[in-house]
Amino acid sequence: MSEQIRPATLYVVSTPIGNLDDISQRALNILGGVDLIAAEDTRKTRILLDRYSISKPLLSYYSYNELRRIPDLLARLTLGSSVALVTDAGTPGISDPAFAVIRAAIRKNIRVVPVPGASALLPALIVSGLPLDRFVFEGFLPLKKGRKARLEQLRQEERTVVLYESPHRIVKTLSDLHGSFGDRRIAVVRELTKVFEEVFRGTIREAVDHMGRVTPRGEYVIVVAGSGFHDDDVMPRHPSTLQNKGEH
Repeated sequence: MSEQIRPATLYVVSTPIGNLDDISQRALNILGGVDLIAAEDTRKTRILLDRYSISKPLLSYYSYNELRRIPDLLARLTLGSSVALVTDAGTPGISDPAFAVIRAAIRKNIRVVPVPGASALLPALIVSGLPLDRFVFEGFLPLKKGRKARLEQLRQEERTVVLYESPHRIVKTLSDLHGSFGDRRIAVVRELTKVFEEVFRGTIREAVDHMGRVTPRGEYVIVVAGSGFHDDDVMPRHPSTLQNKGEH
């Protein structure tokens, strides 16, 4: 039985990070049933909706207009509309816009319902081969101000550290990690769930060398061993490329 869509409700819906099959039936039911979908990237969301023959009004919200969109969204919700909030890929609010909208809705006593699903964080952690029992997620490192201080804090972190990075900054970030952390174990994961999914496992120094020999493409997840991890035999020192029949 399909979930009944509630009026005056903000649904925070996770969407696939690459492979369009990675979406729950519940998420599809909600996307097909709400009055409005607020999307970080309406073009990417339209591809997903077209795949599943869903036709709904779309409203764009992203990091530069999120605050301006909040009054409109709150007004619609207060008047009884149901709204689904989606990011361009993955779980809204995890290194993507959504936090401000969610917080504003909660402050107005508007019902907020999470619809769990894909994110790059946990799949990368799982395939890293590094300890899963305790980890810290840092998202993107500061670009300039506070970057050195943040790296120094993370250098002392005993838990597995998970970071996000873009292709044009991946080599610099790996080099900065090597300068701060030394040569620890690391996994560098890109294009998760897509055709050219790749997992590089080795040391930070080897990751710097590897990325210097290839052309960085796609978004990256970096998983670094905590300061107390010393098992040299846990991972092979070579990249593995996993070919999937997923969606680009």
